Amino acid sequence: MKRRTLLATLSLPVLGALGWSRAARAANSYYSGPVSDHFDGTRFFLPGQPWDKPATEVLRWNLTRKPEPWPARFPSPFADRPPRRIEGRGLRVTLIGHASFLIQTGGMNLLIDPVYAERASPFRFVGPRRVNEPGIALADLPPIDAILLTHNHYDHMDMAALKALTEAHAAPIIAPLGNDAILRAAGIGGRIETRDWGERLVLSDTLAVNFEPSKHWSARGLFDRRHALWSAFVLETPAGIVYHIGDTAYHQPLFMAVREKYGPPRLAILPIGAYEPRWFMSAQHVNPAESVDILLDCGAEAAVGHHWGTFQLTDEAIEEPARALSAAMLARGLSEERFRALRPGEVWQAPPAV
Repeated sequence: MKRRTLLATLSLPVLGALGWSRAARAANSYYSGPVSDHFDGTRFFLPGQPWDKPATEVLRWNLTRKPEPWPARFPSPFADRPPRRIEGRGLRVTLIGHASFLIQTGGMNLLIDPVYAERASPFRFVGPRRVNEPGIALADLPPIDAILLTHNHYDHMDMAALKALTEAHAAPIIAPLGNDAILRAAGIGGRIETRDWGERLVLSDTLAVNFEPSKHWSARGLFDRRHALWSAFVLETPAGIVYHIGDTAYHQPLFMAVREKYGPPRLAILPIGAYEPRWFMSAQHVNPAESVDILLDCGAEAAVGHHWGTFQLTDEAIEEPARALSAAMLARGLSEERFRALRPGEVWQAPPAV
C-alpha cells in the first residue's frame, strides 16, 4: 500500500521539489538569459524564497501521510455553455475545473491553464484522477483569443488539451519565460509569447496582461525544477483589474504590491486547496485562511476560489477547502458571498463597470 501511494504521489509535479544534487548541477533545460534578481543563470527563484525541499521531506510525507478519502466521483451540479462573446465592460468568469478558467470580457475570450486530462500526471495509468467532468466541454467553448499558462505543473499544463485548442482556435499561448521550449518540444505550434515578471503584453485595444511573481516553483520531471518561470497574472480589462494566481504560498509583500501598483482588483481568482499537511505544503500552497489574507491584502472587491475538488493532490478532504473558506470569512466578519468557492461549470458574473 505504501509503495502504491508513493508511486501515485511521485507522478505529481512534487517530483521537482526533490533537492537532488544532480538537479542542482544541471544546466537549464529551457531558458538561457541574463542573470537577474530572480534568475541565477540556471534556475528561477523568488527573492526570499527558501531552497527546495530535500528528498527526505518528500519521503517523510509519503511514508507518514494519512490522506482523507475522496469519492471516486464528485460531479458538479453546474455545466456551462458560455455565450460567444461578452462585450464592453461585462465580465463573465467560469471555472472549467481545478485551476482552469474561461474569462470573457471586452469582446475577448481567454483561457487560463486549460486542463482536460483524465489525470494530473505525466502518466496515463497512475496519478491523481479527475473526479468530475470539465465544467465546459471542449466542443462548447466559444472562440478562444488567447491561452494563458501560469506554470508547467501537470495540473496546469495539459499538452493534449493545448494541442487541440491551438489547432481548433489558432489562439496564441502566453506564458512565463522558458515555457515556450517545453511547448515546442511537445509539438505545439503556432504563436507562443513568453514574458518575465514585471512585463506587460497587450492583447487588444482594451485588454492587457501583466506578469507578477508568486511564491511557487516549476518542474515537469526530476531534473528541471525551476528551469522555467511561473507567474501570477494581472489582467487590465474594461471591467477593472482581474488578479489571477495559479499557485502560491503566502508571502509578503507580493499581494499588497499588486494593490499598490494596479489598485484594488475588481476580482481576485485565488487558490484555496492542496494545502495539507501544512508542515510540507505551506511553502508552496496557501490554505483558505491565507487566501482570505490575500483577498484583504490586495483589496479585491470580490474573489473566487479554485484548485480544489477535482484532483486529489494532497491530504485534505474533498470539501474541506470550501468549508474552511466559509469559516475563515465568517471569522473575519466578511460576507461569504464576497469570496466564493466555485465548482466546475459555475459562473461568476459582474455587472458592467461604471
